[in-house]
Amino acid sequence: MSEPSRQLRVTLGGTPGERLDKALAASVPEGLGLSRSRLQALIQGGALADGGGRPLDDPRMRLAAGTELVLTLPEPAPIAAAPEAIPLTIVHEDADLIVVDKPAGLVVHPAPGAPDGTLVNALLHHAGGRLSGIGGRIRPGIVHRIDKDTSGLLVVAKTDLAHQGLQRQFKAHTLERRYLAVVHGAPDPAGARLRGLAGVSWEAGGVLRIEGAIGRHPGDRKRMTVLAGGGKPAVTRARLLERFEAASLVECRLETGRTHQIRVHMSFAGHPLVGDTVYGRRRTAGLVGGFARQALHAASLGFEHPRTGAALRFESPLPADLEALLDGLRRNREHEAFNQA
Repeated sequence: MSEPSRQLRVTLGGTPGERLDKALAASVPEGLGLSRSRLQALIQGGALADGGGRPLDDPRMRLAAGTELVLTLPEPAPIAAAPEAIPLTIVHEDADLIVVDKPAGLVVHPAPGAPDGTLVNALLHHAGGRLSGIGGRIRPGIVHRIDKDTSGLLVVAKTDLAHQGLQRQFKAHTLERRYLAVVHGAPDPAGARLRGLAGVSWEAGGVLRIEGAIGRHPGDRKRMTVLAGGGKPAVTRARLLERFEAASLVECRLETGRTHQIRVHMSFAGHPLVGDTVYGRRRTAGLVGGFARQALHAASLGFEHPRTGAALRFESPLPADLEALLDGLRRNREHEAFNQA
């Protein structure tokens, strides 16, 4: 591929009679990370031609194996976000990806109300523009997100190959995503409310399984909710780790990754996160009501390296504010036990 024109010459392979987009996806170099859906868009946009320069704009057409094609790849367009020298805690970095331990309070992506000072701005500075450019834009490599006030681990793609490889793992639900949360009350298999709640069940080892489609709240578009009809399928598993007087520490594992999933599902189950003023505002008074954010931390992240296939797993210790919260809950529990002795 010549760098100025970004033209890629491809000899079509694949199975005889196969659709053009599918055959092309099997024929382009794997290292480019061009998915079938991305190639469909390029074909329909006039980026593909035969060896004589005739445009080929129908992804469904069939061509003979061995046909010489020319694919023109558009130069990535820069995003509006500017690089900023914001400190980052880098847990792992290689030529394809970065694993970041995000502090609470840092927004992941620029948005209305937070145009700068985000993780994206920090990554643009740190990586010097060497980030995933899927979709024809220099994107900040964000494969998944965690909320502004959630702390912990997330992986960022530096190459298109890594971006698409990680996206495939998210879609297949093969990544390990383990969160620690402090919630009001304690999930209990003997609880009558949970037994009668649709989509809620108990699995071996005392694991609470919450299955409920998540979508926009019909009365408040800024909030998400569990919907009886519509929404996107979502599954969360929660396991009680430690019980306190008015709260508990739970481990949450995501099978899917919807917006605010743990916060919505735990609130749906009657155990909203401590400090969550969006999904637990009626439960913020009392013993642990003064915590300044939702008590949620992305503690573990595991996946297969999209280039090497190596199994990678990373852990993040609890930040100081969550440690202080747990220390206070433990002291209160000991105090109550002493008074009742």
